[in-house]
Parts: sequence; structure tokens; C-alpha cells
Amino acid sequence: MTTNSTMRDEFAKHADYLNSLNEKREKVVKASRDVTMNSKKVIFQVHRISKYNKDEVLLKAENDLVAVTNQFMSKLVKELQGTDFWKLRRAYTPGVQEYIEAATFCRFCKTGTLLNLSEINSSLLALSDKSIEPLQINVLDYLLGVADVTGELMRLAIGRISDGEIEYAQKICQFVRDLYRELIVIVPLMDDNAEMKKKMEVMLQSAIKIENACFSVHVRGSEYTPLLGTDNPDFSFFGVSDFE
Repeated sequence: MTTNSTMRDEFAKHADYLNSLNEKREKVVKASRDVTMNSKKVIFQVHRISKYNKDEVLLKAENDLVAVTNQFMSKLVKELQGTDFWKLRRAYTPGVQEYIEAATFCRFCKTGTLLNLSEINSSLLALSDKSIEPLQINVLDYLLGVADVTGELMRLAIGRISDGEIEYAQKICQFVRDLYRELIVIVPLMDDNAEMKKKMEVMLQSAIKIENACFSVHVRGSEYTPLLGTDNPDFSFFGVSDFE
């Protein structure tokens, strides 16, 4: 009887643990969704940039990112700190990746540099209770977020070409090339790299699209005219006929 009673107690404890873990997972998923949704708004804000409003748009985007950090990332951090947060990684990684994407996108547009993992994790420490183990983003989630930002950089480059900012688009092209060249060396050495390999394929496609756009403008030379001031978004390098 004692043995059976002990087993029932152990099963009851395990059931309580699983129930609490499921409840925690649901809270983390909700917090992660909030981070994702609001990080996307920051990215959309950055895409409003032009050569006439760069400072204004980036200031608004940076302020929005601070709000995401303080209002939504802080909730995620509080849900995960002091727990075995690696067990819940699948629940929070979408939000973390989107947040990294927004933060690195803002940093590049402002300084032309890459926001590194230590800077991001340092900012999260400020949101944590110092007496409890804090949430720290792992290398994989950071790299997955960085890989995603190349798609936004591709869209930004195409937009800047249409606005006549060819040199800026070329700068973006070089940055994406450098990222791809560095990651192509690292990814094969990673233990859990299946998701990263898929994103590397997308990254390569983004790099090729930027290169093709920049090359087409370079080849056209004096034939190229910016889109600014026209409602017709056609360019030959988009696969349509030239302007008459």
C-alpha cells in the first residue's frame, strides 16, 4: 500500500507539473504573439523611409521599438525568467525572431551596421529581476531573426532604387552579401540547422534579387529614370518592357 501511495503521489506531482507547464506555455504563446504583431508594425514603419524623411521615419521606428521592448518583450521576459525557458523555446521563438528582425532592420537603416546578440541580451537584462535567472536569446534564434531581415532589406533596396537612391541600394546589396557569406560558413557547423538552412535559401534569393536590380540599373546607365513623381512603377528589370 505504501508503494502504491508513493507512486500515486509521484504521478500527481508530475501531473501538476505538466498542467503548470501547459498554462505557462499558453501565456508565453500569447506574449510571443503580441511581440510578433507589434514588431511587424516597426518594420512597416521603417519601410516608409525615403531620402526626404529618413530621420523622421527612423526616429518614429526607434520609439516604436522601445515601446515594443517595454510593453511586450518585458511581458515575455517576465513569463520566462526563472524557468527552464529553453523547454518553451518553440512557444516564444516566433516573437523573438520577429523582434530581432525589427531591431536589426532599424539598426542597419540608422547606422549601416548589424545589431549583435550581446546588445540585444543586454537590453533584456534591464527588463529582468536580477535575483532570478533572466531570459537570454540563444544564438539560433538570433541567426534566424537576422536571416529574416534580409527579405526586408531586399524590399527596401528595390524601393530605394525606384526613388533614385542607387548608392544606398548598393550598400544594402553589399551588406546582404556579407551576411550570407558569413552565415554560409557557420550554418553547416550548427547542430540544429534545418530551419536555418531553409532561411539561407530565401536569403540567397533576396541577395540575387538585389544584385539583379542594382546590375540592371548600372547597365541601363543614362536610360534609368527614378520613379519619383510618376504613378507608373514599371522597370525593365522587373520583367516588363522599357519606357517608350
